[in-house]
Amino acid sequence: MRIDKWLKVSRILKRRAVSKELAVNERIEINGRIVKPSHEVNAGDVVGITFGNRKLEVRVLSVQEVKRKQEAADLYEIVSETRIEDPAY
Repeated sequence: MRIDKWLKVSRILKRRAVSKELAVNERIEINGRIVKPSHEVNAGDVVGITFGNRKLEVRVLSVQEVKRKQEAADLYEIVSETRIEDPAY
């Protein structure tokens, strides 16, 4: 499954357009490498997403389509969530 679609299906991001925009702006990594929106994601991959001053890392547990919110949380586990300090402030 494409990373932009997986982020939407897993409900980490609300819209696929947002995940695509983040990938185009080089804010999504899979296993430490910056990827494009069309990059395939597999179970076991570690996905890093940078939102402004926050970085979220999750491990992909499954790439299946889900319909319910409760099932979406079973697609990943949070590895780390850190705040990025901007030296300009």
